[in-house]
Amino acid sequence: MPPPGENSEYYIGLMSGTSLDGIDGALITCSAQGRCHLAHTAYQPFDAELRTQLLALSQTADNDLESAALAGIRLARRYAETVARLLADTGLTPAQIRGIGCHGQTVRHRPEQGFSIQLGNPALLAELAGITIVADFRSRDLAAGGQGAPLVPAFHQAYFSQPPANRVIVNIGGISNLTYLTATGDTALGFDCGPGNLLLDAWAERHLHKPYDHDGAWAARGTVIPELLAALHALPFFHRPPPKSTGRETFNLAWLDKWLTTDYAAADVQATLLQLTATAIADAIHDYCPQTQEVYLCGGGAHNSTLRRALASLLPGVPLKLTDERGIAADWVEAFAFAWLARQTLHHAPGNLPAVTGAKHPCILGAIYLA
Repeated sequence: MPPPGENSEYYIGLMSGTSLDGIDGALITCSAQGRCHLAHTAYQPFDAELRTQLLALSQTADNDLESAALAGIRLARRYAETVARLLADTGLTPAQIRGIGCHGQTVRHRPEQGFSIQLGNPALLAELAGITIVADFRSRDLAAGGQGAPLVPAFHQAYFSQPPANRVIVNIGGISNLTYLTATGDTALGFDCGPGNLLLDAWAERHLHKPYDHDGAWAARGTVIPELLAALHALPFFHRPPPKSTGRETFNLAWLDKWLTTDYAAADVQATLLQLTATAIADAIHDYCPQTQEVYLCGGGAHNSTLRRALASLLPGVPLKLTDERGIAADWVEAFAFAWLARQTLHHAPGNLPAVTGAKHPCILGAIYLA
């Protein structure tokens, strides 16, 4: 791959989300004016041992600090392998990359208590990759009174706002979140809606012994259980106004099990969980995104055709498309976003949107680990 044009720069974004499936890596090139384009991608799956370790650390318990530190080291090595693949595939050298934005793996998100923990050992990653790392993106927003999440709406606003339309970008990862971009160019609104793939994947793993329900095929064979859906949807989080964010602390199998007082068919529970995800997203759009003209989906859940059909039935007349049609494939939006956020940090520009996170003011995000 040739060097970027004059006054342009390369950045890498690394994202491992709540789904705990693996690492998405995105190489982007940015012009001096800040217009960025996706140049190359790479994916690194988690091995079963690391996934189990991270899942255990994500549970509310008296976790071993040593286990968390060791998991961070293992993650840094996996991140470095993803970077190495991107460089090998493109023929670039570490010296040609201005910076890497590494979100890290969230294992605890407690904005109401003022903290959010992401593992990843960015100092080791900087040593292994030989590239400057920007990490710990959430802490600065939290310090300013914000939720520390979601952070990608700032990128959505920069990249997806044109041409003008009342447009919603919905990311369906482990957790679902949205960004509302108005045709008038007002400040974007964004927040977490609720579970995305998280509960669906966990239930499929328990009963199918598979990491996920491919294309929602199992859910499609089930029937929604109205009383279970109503009980799950009564959770106060769904009805709290934004700014708000959530994670595995709220949505997990232990929470779900408390409501399974009847011996429901497993496929019917899966159908109900899929409907819960769709309902949470649709309600968020109805309640906070007036006169939405189009919805663009990204994240792993965007490929679940059963989930897309459920969303379409709840949003009649609103076109549902993938972000591929806006220039970024649905699987790579978040990794792209953290490459862009690294650029914001290294150019001393804010990366948060106070209207989204609730922070008192815009902040330059992240801690910088020089190569």
